[in-house]
Amino acid sequence: MTHPVTDPSSDPAQPANSAAASAAAVDEHYEDWSERQALAEAMIPIIGRLYRQNSVVTSIYGRGLINENAIHLIKAHRFARRVDAVELDLQDTLPMIQALAAADPGAASVDLGRLTRKYQEEGDGADLTEWVRAELGEVAGRKGSTGREDGDGGRRGTDVVLYGFGRIGRLLARILIDHAGKGDGLNLRAIVVRKGSDNDLMKRASLLRRDSVHGSFQGTIAVDEEQNTILANGTLIQVIYSDDPASVDYTAYGIEDAIVVDNTGRWRDRDGLAQHLSCPGVARVLLTAPGKGDLPNIVAGINEDMITSTESGDEPILSAASCTTNAIVPVLKAVNDEFGIIGGHVETVHSFTNDQNLIDNFHKGERRGRSAALNMVLTETGAAKAVAKALPELAGKLTGNSIRVPTPDVSMAILNLTLERPTTPEEINGYLRRTALHSALHKQIDYIDSPEVVSTDFVGSQYAGIVDGRATITADNRVVLYVWYDNEFGYSCQVVRVLETMAKVHPPAFPR
Repeated sequence: MTHPVTDPSSDPAQPANSAAASAAAVDEHYEDWSERQALAEAMIPIIGRLYRQNSVVTSIYGRGLINENAIHLIKAHRFARRVDAVELDLQDTLPMIQALAAADPGAASVDLGRLTRKYQEEGDGADLTEWVRAELGEVAGRKGSTGREDGDGGRRGTDVVLYGFGRIGRLLARILIDHAGKGDGLNLRAIVVRKGSDNDLMKRASLLRRDSVHGSFQGTIAVDEEQNTILANGTLIQVIYSDDPASVDYTAYGIEDAIVVDNTGRWRDRDGLAQHLSCPGVARVLLTAPGKGDLPNIVAGINEDMITSTESGDEPILSAASCTTNAIVPVLKAVNDEFGIIGGHVETVHSFTNDQNLIDNFHKGERRGRSAALNMVLTETGAAKAVAKALPELAGKLTGNSIRVPTPDVSMAILNLTLERPTTPEEINGYLRRTALHSALHKQIDYIDSPEVVSTDFVGSQYAGIVDGRATITADNRVVLYVWYDNEFGYSCQVVRVLETMAKVHPPAFPR
């Protein structure tokens, strides 16, 4: 028996039905998007109140939510697919954050994605508000308490002074201002610079307000030339002019027990940096460059125990190592823990820096006198040797070199490693992806699997390093890993993490 073949073009109802279906699909997708926007917009004021009133920092699988818009929240929910293979539903997280607000907690760091998933897996139909209160434990009902309040119940944070206001100094200022919260954490109180011109203060404020790489400052900035202050989003910053790190009396500005962050790179050993400690009002010093001699080099997430390792108490002078060291050490630790590293070479393809010349001119360093904007410049890096300060088990196992290239920001480290056992791209990539999502190093390591990403895609990344899974190469027990890193912003985030540990302002994290 044969069946007649129908030509769709001869059926007058077919185009109309198809058009109606297409129109219905368009409407459905638009309505779905509008609903998600509405849910995200409903979450934003709750996120803000929790941050300002309760000192609660919220995120979704490591993606911060503070001061972000609805589109960012929707993207963070979609990112959850990389963790649970399904997109996180705003219809689930909105009730969760409402329950969190109802618990009126003290200071905490809450991952809404993980908390929501835990409730779905373990809640067993329990009342959501009561379940959240039980999950928060002793933090519930503490109304923003951090345990660091003064005797009158007022705020008591840790004063921070930025000594120098260059690329890293200004990014640190942006992050500290953005994280000011109730003022009971890290409080940016002052910057110290050498006066460059009669309108120096206005120029400093302008450089904070506008950045060719990282964009405009998100907020308002006002300058008081009489008082030499910059007011940025409610943070009052005293600008102090000095050529001598040992000559400033910080107590004259109401600054006490401060951590001075020296981002000039001018002094890198203990004796040079100790000059800051002779100033009234200074308690500790953090260098944003590799430290020399016996100075501890701290990589956040790896060796924070060295911050309080002395018998007499906290180390007074520390280094936050270099941007490259911060980028590669977490990945190297992860790989060494799982596969064992026999040896290897680290090659960094690094954006040019202010230390280089724009056009050919005299420079005391080899090759660095040649134009940074026109050349790839082969130079040395101490990052491979510096790894041993954070990971002693890798001492003597790595060599390193660097190529400076004509880009203003974002660099790449190429790790050519010999492992103790064979592996495949699928195995090592799967392991590094899980490490980025679920391990204690999830703030340091990110992982991406895309055939189209380039360096500018990582401008503003808060991670120390991002493993490019598509580029991974293996041959028996040899592996080549490509790690992107924002050598300015990502590194600055690592510096702030070290600062938070020094100041002991890390809130408890949930879910447990």
